[in-house]
Amino acid sequence: MTYTLLTARLNDADRIVIKIGSATLAKDGALRSDWLAALANDIAMLKSEGKQVILVSSGAVALGLSGLGLKQRSNRLEDAQAAAAIGQIKLAQAYQTEFAKNDIVIAQILLSIDDLEDRPRYLNARNTVDTLIEKGIVPVINENDSVATSEIRFGDNDRLAARVAQMMRADLLLLLSDIDGLYSADPRRNEDAEFIGHITEITPTIEAMAGPPAEVTVGTGGMITKLLAAKIALAGGCSMVIMDGRDLAPITRLRAGERGTLFTAASDPLTLRKQWIMGMMAPKGFIHIDSGAVEALKKGASLLPAGVTSVDGNFSRGDMVACMGPDGKLVAQGLVAYDALDADRIAGVKSADLMQILGYTGRANLIHRDDLVLI
Repeated sequence: MTYTLLTARLNDADRIVIKIGSATLAKDGALRSDWLAALANDIAMLKSEGKQVILVSSGAVALGLSGLGLKQRSNRLEDAQAAAAIGQIKLAQAYQTEFAKNDIVIAQILLSIDDLEDRPRYLNARNTVDTLIEKGIVPVINENDSVATSEIRFGDNDRLAARVAQMMRADLLLLLSDIDGLYSADPRRNEDAEFIGHITEITPTIEAMAGPPAEVTVGTGGMITKLLAAKIALAGGCSMVIMDGRDLAPITRLRAGERGTLFTAASDPLTLRKQWIMGMMAPKGFIHIDSGAVEALKKGASLLPAGVTSVDGNFSRGDMVACMGPDGKLVAQGLVAYDALDADRIAGVKSADLMQILGYTGRANLIHRDDLVLI
């Protein structure tokens, strides 16, 4: 029954983040080309069904170790950074080669923790990934290991993948690991360990099952980091699956009923986001809109610049603003895609004319419907 639920969650998801661990992608410092080719086929299958896919891929350090004459990951930060610089090129080339066979364009994005903590950089990262997936391109995201310091890094791509899933309002985060899920104890050390197939809440008892951090290998994670990732994902309304990704075609195998541990989110990411926006109490500015825009918002549309009559306040891109109808009453509130100066410049302007006025290609929506709630 659990595995049926797990497969159903995969089939129902529209936007999926897949985290690829080093142990699945590389072996003895060499790329598993057959595994990557099979994954590309799996992703092509998902895309043919209209699903949007984002990859968060480890492997740069693992693929770069041999270039430094190392057989396993070093504890020295400098060695890891140098290995990442070597391996990232190999990793990107491998993805490009294998995915091109399925007519899939990939894009490489390297993120540091600052990119997801600083608001403008966070918005830039989100908008870049949004643009890519809307155009059918598969982003391949990795931590910027070659410049990140030990004090300001994610530390593992499990948590990075969870932050990406949260940022992109994904429905499902799939962790391809070297273990098939969560057990009551480490199954490699305790033969009586019981497999846990479905988790709806991460309790202290569940956390205690994670055991100690992983030993130093080509990967840096472990079950502890996966539970931390689950907390992040579930808080963003994104369900999560841990499965053994080492064999070929993990998506196909998951659909065929292969087991994994499913962490079920209590609510979907869009609902949580709307609740968060609804709860924001202090608008940084006011967007006055005409009656046509009011009716469009009530039907679930985004707010276009053409429907704006005037702009008040001093706000930045990403701030919460209030939308006021022609009668002066509050209609909606949401996160604005332009600062106050540019919003004022494009008030009443058709989206097709934005480039001419702004001098750059901005977003067609002043407030996207996913960032807007009716009051």
